[in-house]
This record gives sequence, structure tokens and C-alpha cells, in this order.
Amino acid sequence: MNISVVGAGSWGTAVANLLAEKGYKIKLWARDEQLAKAINRLHRNPRYLKDVKLTDEVKAVSDLGDALKLADVVILAVPSHAMREIITRIKPELENHPLMVSLTKGLETDTLMRMSAVINQVIPAQSGKIGVLSGPNHAEEVSRHIPSATVISSHSPQTAARLQEMFMMPYFRVYTNADMVGVELGGAVKNVIAIAAGISDGLGFGDNTKASLMTRGLTEMTRLGIAAGAKNLTFAGLSGVGDLIATCTSRHSRNRAVGERLAKGVTLKTISRETRMVAEGVKTCTAINELAKKHGIEMPITGAVYRVIYKRKNPYDCVQELMSRGATDELDILT
Repeated sequence: MNISVVGAGSWGTAVANLLAEKGYKIKLWARDEQLAKAINRLHRNPRYLKDVKLTDEVKAVSDLGDALKLADVVILAVPSHAMREIITRIKPELENHPLMVSLTKGLETDTLMRMSAVINQVIPAQSGKIGVLSGPNHAEEVSRHIPSATVISSHSPQTAARLQEMFMMPYFRVYTNADMVGVELGGAVKNVIAIAAGISDGLGFGDNTKASLMTRGLTEMTRLGIAAGAKNLTFAGLSGVGDLIATCTSRHSRNRAVGERLAKGVTLKTISRETRMVAEGVKTCTAINELAKKHGIEMPITGAVYRVIYKRKNPYDCVQELMSRGATDELDILT
């Protein structure tokens, strides 16, 4: 089976190597021709996961047509804001009508659409052949064979089962979940809550604060998911609370790191300039905030993150506002 991985960032590189280790032939597309050449020469990605040795079965290319030629599976590891552009570009190249898998955890800002919906809108013929992979999966750990678990979701049980078998490794356990709405929204919302957790760290608050933010963040995630048609149990799984824990607490988390630096007074412009990697929560918090308004639900933590990033609200003042909200019942999902 020929597999194409579109996007040579840290997660795309880690997934490409995982599948190559299983014996699949992998073409890894990098937008930058020099990066593709360096990957092939060094058998490493010199920009991301620099210490990870890549197998010989990973072949990097910078020509998108070459990357997709005869592909049976196309794995999309691109930022959410680039998904529609990439899908539009690759549409004419999909001669084999391959399975398509999104690794992207975010929403399209203009349309508020999930990534699988963007793919399906641009390429309706792929309906039923689209899957998403989500869970507590830091590339830095998966690439080192640290035991991890993940979720594959698809509207097609056959597609989900095929992808589950494809990704399953002794160090990478794969579950399936038919709730694509919940799986994708969990992956998107947790990035915003992770920024809040980072702000808490940057302000010098403790474990109590972070645990409270994560727990109430899970409530916001579930609240939005139910309003959008997801199953509430999905958020108790790997793509919900599992990913939330990893992203809010890990030193590998870009979103948590962004929040910490924002709390210390570093501007978003400076943060963006100093890092190559995308923190999806920065753009996604706008879409999540708008989606909450659309469904008429409250997401106070998400709203606070939005105000810190885009309204330059003082992070400490946002914390005070969150702590001063009116008294409610914990188990009322609508409060």
C-alpha cells in the first residue's frame, strides 16, 4: 500500500516514520524543496524531531503531484488554516480515490467547519473514505516509541477498521469511535483550554488552578459537542479528556507554551516569529468562540482566552472574572 503524508512538520514526520516502520512505502511532502532534500540526505528532519532517525522507506518530496501519485491513502498533517488550500490543490491528483486521514486539530476560522467537513465539501466523492485521527499523541513521544493510544473516527465502519489496522503498532494502540463530530471538536477545544492552562502557569498559579481549568474546560468541550450533535461519552475518551490532560500538562505542548508566554507579557507577534510550529489554539479560539455564540451556549474559559489573545485583556483580570462568576451547579452541563 502506498501512503502519502502531506505536511512535514513534527506530527507528519512522526506518523510517516511510524507507518514506514510497519513496512509501508511512504512519500512525505514538504512545501520547502530544501527541507525535502535534507530529509532524504540525512534521514532526519532537521527542523522538527531532529534527533529521530527516519527509516529508509520515508522518501521526502516537494512536488505535490509526485507525492500523491498512486497513493492508496493520503494523510493530511497541515495546519487548519491551510487545509482548504491543500485539499483544493490535491483534488486533481487523486486518481486512485484514496482513503484520506486528517491529523489536524482545529476548525476553519471563516466557516467554523471541522476538517473532515472541509475535505468532504471540496471533494464530495471522498465521502465515506474520510477518517480523522486524534488523541494524546505528542510527536516527540510517539517517535521514540513511548506507549501511546489514539482514536480513528470515520462515518464508514469499513474505513475506520482499515485505518485502525494500518496505524496499529506495539507502541501505538488505536481505538475506533464513530462520533466524528465529538472526536474533532475535542481535539480543537482542548488546544484553547491548554492556552488557558499555560496562562495559569505563566501567572505562577498552582495545581489547584490548572486542575480546575482542565475540569471546567472539559465541561465547555462537552457542552459545545452536545450542542453540535456529538455524544457526551466521546469527551470522556482519548480524543477528549485524554488529549486535554496531555496538552495542558506537557512540556511538549505548543499551546500551553503560548499561554505561558502570553501571561509573562510576550506578544503573540513575537511568539509567532520565534517558533516555526503552529499552536492551533491561537486561531481556533476565534472559531470556537463564534461556534459557541452560534449555538447560544456559554464557554467562559474559551472567551477569556479569546480576550487575552485578540483584545489584549490582562490575563490576571480574566482569571478574576472567571472566579467571580455567579454560583452554579457543577453537574448542570448548561452552566
